[in-house]
Amino acid sequence: MTAYINRIATAVPPFDVHQAFLGFAAGQLADNRRDALLFRRMASKGGIDHRYSWLAPSGDRAPGNTDAADFYKSGAFPSTADRMRFFEQHAPLLAAQAVDALNLGETRSRVTHLIVTCCTGFSAPGIDLEIQARCGLPSTIERTMVGFMGCYAAINALKLARHIVRSEPAARVLTLNLELCTLHMQDLHDIEQILSFMVFADGAAAALITAEPRGIALDSFHAVLAPDTAELITWTIRESGFDMMLSGRVPGAIQEALAARSADILHNAAVAAIDLWAVHPGGRSVLDAVERALGLPANALAASREVLRQYGNMSSATVMFVLRALLESAPPNQTGCAMAFGPGLIAETMLFHTA
Repeated sequence: MTAYINRIATAVPPFDVHQAFLGFAAGQLADNRRDALLFRRMASKGGIDHRYSWLAPSGDRAPGNTDAADFYKSGAFPSTADRMRFFEQHAPLLAAQAVDALNLGETRSRVTHLIVTCCTGFSAPGIDLEIQARCGLPSTIERTMVGFMGCYAAINALKLARHIVRSEPAARVLTLNLELCTLHMQDLHDIEQILSFMVFADGAAAALITAEPRGIALDSFHAVLAPDTAELITWTIRESGFDMMLSGRVPGAIQEALAARSADILHNAAVAAIDLWAVHPGGRSVLDAVERALGLPANALAASREVLRQYGNMSSATVMFVLRALLESAPPNQTGCAMAFGPGLIAETMLFHTA
């Protein structure tokens, strides 16, 4: 029994905040000319033009006044409670937007399972029940939350959906990857931390996985753990939101791990035998590292680079944006490899083909 992603839909909030953030960051680094120059140079090479948020940017872009509602105000950033209240208000709107874009119509009454991934907000009753109510899904739907796994969580959701369909061929599994990353910016002046915030954005992706042979066939999965790298990505809940540590050593660790384990990931197939690459664009340097590790041609990661340019890094939703682009453009019978990276440091990978 093979499981297939029949369709994918995506959604982002209405406000493009990338330029507003660049103005905020310049203010944070104003007292350190060297870091300010370095930030401008890195931003120009970051490969990002747009990032979206539920926070409307302020019109004047003044340092210390980053958004219209003063959610982020220099010296008075919101508490974890304030951030979670914002999540509870806005996350269901984005979730419903993504699910509605799937155009399930009357078939939504046949959805049997719901899998939600999220690492940027939690409450109970949670987003899973909100989606069930807002989107008219059956009250008997089986719900699973995949929480706090970071950027690779979507691959784990697809892995779980595949297990469900293979054990229950009549199952119709709805996955939702939902992240409001812009709720967790910190009032810091460290350039490495500010550069890590420069890539993150809000977004959601919904997908329908069934045994119907159309779309993307989920062939196999493989996880790669990079040894002695647990400290390179951390994501912890603290007094002032969720606190991220993203080391500049991450791209190098990814490159080393993929180069050493490419045969396992590809089941001993040659890299040249893979037609499609759906790589999580954690940042330009991450994509460059994957390209070097596997010896990919220059255009192999074009879909990932375009998603990064248009949307930034939306944590777990991002690789689904890439898969959607490939699903809409790739001809049948193309082989593919998807991968995403996160805390551990782990690369979650998936082999697939277009049906």
